Order: sequence, then C-alpha cells, then structure tokens
Amino acid sequence: MNPVLDGDFPDPFILHADDGYWAYATTDATSNIQVAHSTDLVHWQRADDALPDLPLWQPSSRGYTWAPEVYRIGGRYVMYYTARFAEAGKQCISTAEADRPQGPFVDKRGKPLLCQLELGGSIDATRFVDQDGASYLVWKNDGNCCGMPTELWAQPLSEDGLTLTGRATKLGLRNDEPWEGSVIEAPTLLLHDGIYYLFFSANDYASIDYAVGYATSKKVLGPYTDAPENPILATGKSNAIGPGHQAIIQGPQGQLWMAYHAWHPDAVGPSVGGVRSMWLDKVTFENGKPIVHGPTESPQAVP
Repeated sequence: MNPVLDGDFPDPFILHADDGYWAYATTDATSNIQVAHSTDLVHWQRADDALPDLPLWQPSSRGYTWAPEVYRIGGRYVMYYTARFAEAGKQCISTAEADRPQGPFVDKRGKPLLCQLELGGSIDATRFVDQDGASYLVWKNDGNCCGMPTELWAQPLSEDGLTLTGRATKLGLRNDEPWEGSVIEAPTLLLHDGIYYLFFSANDYASIDYAVGYATSKKVLGPYTDAPENPILATGKSNAIGPGHQAIIQGPQGQLWMAYHAWHPDAVGPSVGGVRSMWLDKVTFENGKPIVHGPTESPQAVP
C-alpha cells in the first residue's frame, strides 16, 4: 500500500542488486544521499548515508546533492548525482564510485562530469544502455534556475561510465506545453517494442501541478515527440500531491513499476509542503501507450 517508503525520500531511483533492491534519494537533513534496502519493493529499511563525504569542489553545507541514480558497471557501482559546483554557483552532474550498492560512494573527480554553465547548469542525470550495448547519459539543462528554457539532452558514455564521448544532442523536448510550466526534468528512458519512451516530469515540483509525461522516438537520440495525452501521472483524488521525478524498475515477476515521489496533502492553497514520500505503481502498455496505474492507495499485489 502506498506510500511504500514514508517520510522524506524525494527524487527516488531503484537499483536491482544481488541482495534485493536499493533505493536512493535526494539529500535530507542528515544524509547527502539517502539510501534504503528492500527484498520485495514494498518493505524498506533505511541505511547510512551513501555519500558521506563531498569532494572539495562542493560546498560543505548540505542541501545541494540531488537525484542520485546508481548502476552496476563492470565490477563496481557508479552513482550519477547532482551537486553544487561552488566555483560557478551552479548545480552540475558528477559521479561517485563504490564496491557495494549501499556505498559508501566516493567522488574522485576534481570537477563535475558535466556542467552547462551557459544554460544554467546540468541536473537529473540518468544512464541508458541501448540494445547494441552503447550507453548514454541523459539529463536536463537547469535553465529554470535563471529564467531560460529547459531541454533534455543525451551524450554517449565511455564503457566504464565515467567519461562523456561524442557530442551532446538535444532530444527535441523543451518546456513548451501549458501543463509543463517553466520546467521539464527528471528524464527516464525505456526501450519497449522497438520504440524509445522518454518519461519526464514537469512544472513546479513544489506545487499540485507537478506531473509526469512522456515522449517517443524511433531513434535513441530522437527527435522525440510529446504524447498528446500528457500528463499520464498527476495529482488526483488520492493523497499523492504533485507526483513526479519517476524511475522505472522491473519487478521479480517481470512487470514494470514506476517509483516516484509525492507530497503529503498538508499544505494550504496552491503550493505544498511537508515531505515527499516514495510511491510505487504498476506500468503497462496499451496500444503502444504507457499506462501508470496510479496514484493508488488501495492494497495491491506485491510485485
């Protein structure tokens, strides 16, 4: 029953590892990167800070480490996360490495992996491995920090996942639809039946208007076309307010699930407050369109 992880756990991502599932989330009051473990995607136990130490190029104060995603690459684990580049005063994308999925992760870089300073910075990195084995980093330029448009980008990654190769490509998406407001962000890329589905979140994350949509393409680098039925996950009659910053995880029975955060309905007026908990709902495809069966608070079968 949702939320599956109560309390503050925003921008969730879930990794399937040998010992179950590990979920990672944006910083809170005590951890730079939050982490929790589950054997069934439903019952979660929190663990220690996955990134206890920050590199010298980040400020020492907490609050700037966002949107972690972790992947097993070779014999180690690589985290992509958003951090503050103190020298430039912008949010940028970096990497950290660990021997175990729970960490501790160590950022060995002398500067961020990626930072489009002229476009407001770069945040919300995700890694996608195509059917031919080529891997890509997908992200959003942080234009909404500075009154500029936001767009989704992709660039090839090296085999070890630590270096960008080739050139950055715009994927053809920017905040140009009314429901998206001033921002699109949090890309998630999925290949299904020969079509690339690029899920993303949009609008003010601290409002009831934050929601999830998607776009499609026949090529991994696009251009992508917005789905006319967007958004496909939004505030409704449940207690999930402003659902978004989604991630897709395959359950043990092969079904797809969307993890996302949502606010508790404890605010007055159009804005929201409190904490963002992690929710989990099933994703199916009908006539080529992804359907998120949620937000739901009713009991559902364990994945």
